[in-house]
Amino acid sequence: MYSRILRFAPSPNGYLHPGHAYSALLNFDMARDLGGRLLLRIEDIDLTRSRPDYEAAIYEDLAWLDISWGPPVRRQSEHFDDYEAAVLKLDAMGLLYPSFESRSEIAALVAERDRDGRWPRDPDGVSLYPGRARKLSAAERERRIDAGAPYALRLAMDAAVARAGVLTWTETGQGPQGQTGLVTAAPQMWGDVILARRETPTSYHLAVTVDDAFQGVSDIVRGQDLFWSTSIHRLLQALLGLPAPSYHHHRLILDADGNKLSKSAQAKSLRELRAAGATAADIRRMVGLGR
Repeated sequence: MYSRILRFAPSPNGYLHPGHAYSALLNFDMARDLGGRLLLRIEDIDLTRSRPDYEAAIYEDLAWLDISWGPPVRRQSEHFDDYEAAVLKLDAMGLLYPSFESRSEIAALVAERDRDGRWPRDPDGVSLYPGRARKLSAAERERRIDAGAPYALRLAMDAAVARAGVLTWTETGQGPQGQTGLVTAAPQMWGDVILARRETPTSYHLAVTVDDAFQGVSDIVRGQDLFWSTSIHRLLQALLGLPAPSYHHHRLILDADGNKLSKSAQAKSLRELRAAGATAADIRRMVGLGR
């Protein structure tokens, strides 16, 4: 029985690059050094972008890096029932409401409010939801849902925070501004986040929170770009009665221009580097984990 469990959780919507390699290797090394276990999770809730060949490539790349993990692999697309159960629990608390605006309609609402001063943005720079749907009556919401209108289920943030109270987490790594040790969560900075949609019964935030609890993860090791998301995850853990892991946010691997490596920016993949003659040891040295 392992007391320390870590996880690596890639999405099969592209090939892994050195930034993924760094996170996977760091998780693997830390699990070994702690006498713990590394688990693998495939985060494939986006069924339109996830592909079997990308998933197969994840296994191939990790094996090439000499990374092993304990079974079973948790594939999110096989656990929608778990996320739906969490949604129902939050809904029973009166903490969810549907919003019906399209992205363009929300952008227009924000532009209108920007004329009176810059409308608040979340840590990712996205405008907070203006909250128009909160004013709809229960009867009007039901009418729209019964008519088949697309909607997003949002967390009523003020009510959720009031219910959960002050939350903290233990940071053994470092946030983007050097935050470490005991960190106070600030989920309000995200506004009324989306937790599910009519066509998809979960979001990233809800799925990872539920998954980490189901997999018994004790130490979450991930990039600094997800540091601020931890506030949402701590809130959901408190509301759903789930355990609070320790967090370790690590540095990001940057390109020559100082930008985070990403699939969308066409970062050179591990398979491309391998085809060009790179070895697993070369990748370790490239990301600063050479031995």
